[in-house]
Formats: sequence, C-alpha cells, structure tokens
Amino acid sequence: MLNLIEKCEGTTVAANATVTLSFDLRQKSRQRVLLDHGGEAAIVLAPGSALSDGDHLRASDGTIVRVNAGAEALTVAWAADPLLLARACYHLGNRHVALQVGDGWVRYQPDHVLDAMVEGLGLTVTYDKLPFEPERGAYGGHTHRHGGAAANDDGHGHE
Repeated sequence: MLNLIEKCEGTTVAANATVTLSFDLRQKSRQRVLLDHGGEAAIVLAPGSALSDGDHLRASDGTIVRVNAGAEALTVAWAADPLLLARACYHLGNRHVALQVGDGWVRYQPDHVLDAMVEGLGLTVTYDKLPFEPERGAYGGHTHRHGGAAANDDGHGHE
C-alpha cells in the first residue's frame, strides 16, 4: 500500500495515479483510500491538511498521485440578479455553509432547510451530481461544518 505523506506544492510533475474523493473526504488528513485504478493508499498528512481538486501527493516511494474532486449530490441555487445571489451567499455563509460560487449560481451540500431559505429569497433551486470545490475562506483556511454526519466530537467538523 502506498503511503501518501506530503503535498507537492506547485508541481508540474506528471502523476503516476489518481484518487477521486468527495469534498468531505478531501478534508481528512489521515485515511485509507482506494486509488482510481483499484490500488490502496494511505493519506498521512499533517493534521488540518485539506486537499483540493488538482493537488498532487507524493508517496514515500516517490509515486505521485493526483487528487480529483468526485461528483457528489449538490444543491445549485440560481439567480439572474447578482444582488439576489449575493444576499443568498450572505445568508448561507452566515450559517457557516461551505459554498462554491459561480456566475449566477451557488452550490452547497443539500439541506432542505437551506433549500427552502434560498427559494424564499427568490432563487431557483436545482439538484445535480457535480464535483464540489467550495471557497476556502478569506484567509485560506478550512470551512466550518456544523452538525451532520461530518461533524466530529467537538461538533464543528474540524479535522
């Protein structure tokens, strides 16, 4: 089994393998994963390390593995009015929801209460299966998750 021990910052080296992970799994610094070709690997990074789509990891034997964001169930809220979209992002962000923002849309992990809130603001809510790469925050840090399956013992979902 490969031991993936460090991120390769700014690498242009070609990857020997790939691993496709959901957003929640990309927040875990230590875990066993199945590589896309079927081999096993252990991610053993410093606590608090988070992975993004396109990151490269170096294994203890020198193998390079590229991280891909996997498609997952998401809510996509649409607004033609930029002010309306900004208002929705404000209210979602005020609830510490991880958000991916694009031109006329915002994506987040499905939550029926949040869906009703953004619909109430006037956005159109759809559901899709897409890669999720939310904003990392103004200081480049991790996002907060409150409650739900991803929360750990402190109730905040911090890794």
